[in-house]
Amino acid sequence: MYHVTIRFYEELNDFLARDRRKHDIEFAFGGRRSVKDLIESFGVPHVEVDLILVNGASVGFNYIVRDNDRISVYPVFELFDIGGVTRLRPTPLRDTKFVLDVHLRKLARHMRLLGFDVDYLEGRSDAELAGIAERDNRILLTRDRQLLMRKIVSRGLIVRNTDPDRQIVEVLDRLQLWNACNPFSRCIECNGAMQGVRADDDGFAQIAAVIPPGVRAWCEEYYSCTNCGRVYWKGSHYVRLRAFVDRLRKRKEDLNTG
Repeated sequence: MYHVTIRFYEELNDFLARDRRKHDIEFAFGGRRSVKDLIESFGVPHVEVDLILVNGASVGFNYIVRDNDRISVYPVFELFDIGGVTRLRPTPLRDTKFVLDVHLRKLARHMRLLGFDVDYLEGRSDAELAGIAERDNRILLTRDRQLLMRKIVSRGLIVRNTDPDRQIVEVLDRLQLWNACNPFSRCIECNGAMQGVRADDDGFAQIAAVIPPGVRAWCEEYYSCTNCGRVYWKGSHYVRLRAFVDRLRKRKEDLNTG
């Protein structure tokens, strides 16, 4: 039998039973196992972990746990430098490309609205999502804990909230992405990059046919998706989306002054 002391920090406690949160856990088990397997046996997906200390020294996921080890497990670090210790990934986690599972459709649209590169398509299997995350170097966002425990997945986060408005704030907060927002720079339908087109531009003729005559009568400025060709303009729908973005920015200001 092996006996260890393990403690999980900050939001990693969300995955634990209440009686195990925010304090040392004395744990015994039989047989050899890696620290990754040990951590996930508590229900904590390895992709949520960014630093493991064993007896004060940083280790990787493949470290084989020894008797009487003291293990400290930390989530993704955002606010201070831990460059002098062993990170669990060769490059920073906060790559702002994402792939989202089928249950996060509205979050995908919100994130695209804010300018983030979000790969989303309904009907994908867990295996497909995991493969896309690794192949395209994307952060996998999901509410399925088991999906993030797949060995192939190295970058991902569990989305705790169920309300889409709260979900986008959660993601921006946890990954410190407020300053990376670039609203209206991506198509919310297909994720393509947007380009501005004015009524007096040479390229306007290419999009004029899809614009209602009533809109052409008053609008001079348009935005065209370079991928799917959808055309946007600053109508009532734009006003609603702008109000949503403004609410998020107000949330950021409240955090900074709170």
